[in-house]
Amino acid sequence: MSRFTSYSETLDYMFSQLPMFHNIGKAAYKADLNNTIALLEAIGNPHRDQKWIHVAGTNGKGSVSSMIAATLTQHGYKTGLYTSPHLLDFTERIRIDGKCIEEKTVIDFMNEIHETLDRIKPSFFEITVALAFYHFKAEKIDIGVIEVGLGGRLDSTNVITPILSVITNIGWDHMDLLGDSIEKIAAEKAGIIKSGIPVALGPMREEAMDVMKAVSTENGAKIYHDLAVDIGFIRHLALKGSYQLENIQTFACAIEALKDLWLPLKRSLILQALENIVALSGLRGRWEVISNTPWTVTDTAHNSDGVQNTMSQLLDQYTKAVELWKRRLIENHTAATDPSAQPPVIRMVWGMVSDKDRRTILALLPKEAIYYFCKPSVLRGLASDVLALEGKAMGLDGTFFEDVKSAYIQALKDARPQDSIYVGGSTFVVADLLTHLQ
Repeated sequence: MSRFTSYSETLDYMFSQLPMFHNIGKAAYKADLNNTIALLEAIGNPHRDQKWIHVAGTNGKGSVSSMIAATLTQHGYKTGLYTSPHLLDFTERIRIDGKCIEEKTVIDFMNEIHETLDRIKPSFFEITVALAFYHFKAEKIDIGVIEVGLGGRLDSTNVITPILSVITNIGWDHMDLLGDSIEKIAAEKAGIIKSGIPVALGPMREEAMDVMKAVSTENGAKIYHDLAVDIGFIRHLALKGSYQLENIQTFACAIEALKDLWLPLKRSLILQALENIVALSGLRGRWEVISNTPWTVTDTAHNSDGVQNTMSQLLDQYTKAVELWKRRLIENHTAATDPSAQPPVIRMVWGMVSDKDRRTILALLPKEAIYYFCKPSVLRGLASDVLALEGKAMGLDGTFFEDVKSAYIQALKDARPQDSIYVGGSTFVVADLLTHLQ
């Protein structure tokens, strides 16, 4: 007899009854792969005898995974893509050639394993990984791109034997789980490197690269690193965040590795894939400009390295806005009393989850901006009044709002055409914004 009859009922169970990092943080993190192995065994080990590309890293792994998947799809390969977390709907996590898994497939899978749940007691992420492998096997994909959820060595995805491992970069994030030094974090990420399997490495700190090289040498894994990037890749990439320059470097290394694995990849098709990456992979929330009047951008950057990159680009954008404003004042002979005569300002809609190194991150934000502090709609979301107090102590002035929607609407009301709006601080802030816009 079926335990689940509707998609909403199925998701409600998955979100509320299963340990979920999305909601409770490190309490949902499992320190071994036993549950994943047992669950996959129960459904026939669909991850075996498949071609996989495994992607880890602190920042950029979602973008790089999507670049690779889009490229393979553009070449005619039936390509699976597994990423996390989702922004608008759970089905975004599991795609084939850009198309989300169907709701019925999610329901059917949960009904198939419901008797196993009480015995294994898997987490939300463990079930999701198993569902991805189950779906990709059933749909007979040619190749699958699998993004690591957290870390690498003990991540639920690390049960596969890939044809290629990819590690984007190593930075400060999840130190309570992965270690309190770059070397320790790098060692966890390097856990996806397999014996004799090539590995493509992105730009990273020297101490992290030393770990990667040592683990690769120990495993006899050929390294692809610091290769020349085809300028066409950069020009055609539809993702415009400045940090994508690092990601395209990682991607270029992965492409060279795949060519050496005898995948016949054509430059023209790679360029088409990069131009159409959003349609081919479903990737969103990476320096996504959602309005030009006022200019508004949202980004999922949520750790110190990611935020530092996005704030640098935001300030560059702001400098250009000021220059344009000055030029228009002169050209239009604008009166001092005209609202457009007031200088542009940055309006920051900012929210965070409670388990981040907030002091380090808040120190990276522009003090000249006006802040609209908000709480993302997850259990780990930090109360906006607490965030506002912490921000004020760091020289960030603003007001707080109950949720992302309220903060964003107020920022829009306050903004003049010459202003800029940034919405971010957490993946879940971006998710709440996109849900509101949709």
